[in-house]
Amino acid sequence: MLETFFIGLVVSLIIVEVFGVWPGGIIVPAYLAVHLDRPARVGATLAAAILTLAVYKALARYFILFGKRRFVIMLLVGGLLVEAAMLIHPHLFASPLEMRVIGWVVPGLLANNLERQKFFPTLASLVAAVILTYFLAKLVALI
Repeated sequence: MLETFFIGLVVSLIIVEVFGVWPGGIIVPAYLAVHLDRPARVGATLAAAILTLAVYKALARYFILFGKRRFVIMLLVGGLLVEAAMLIHPHLFASPLEMRVIGWVVPGLLANNLERQKFFPTLASLVAAVILTYFLAKLVALI
């Protein structure tokens, strides 16, 4: 699993250098690649990031949020949404572990990059980085 994180960092860096688009943060693809065999968790994390972005956009109408403030708000909102989901989740679904969001920071990091860059290029680079990281990690595990 540790090699997945190292591979994810390298893949993310290469994508940023070649295409100039951050794949949701430098570490996000590695976290998603580790959990790629549990698509519900990846989907829940993406949903939390998109919801974090929506909450940020609503807050940005009333507050001046840019730079460091934007980043901190994204991390806080993402973390709060994850905590809220963990409190509500066991009452809504029979299998709460399969639909849990990955980490407390990942949704905020991803939402921050979705806001800074265009939405679809960020998601496209994220998907490419996650799939490449996943398969390279599986290849390294075979060796």
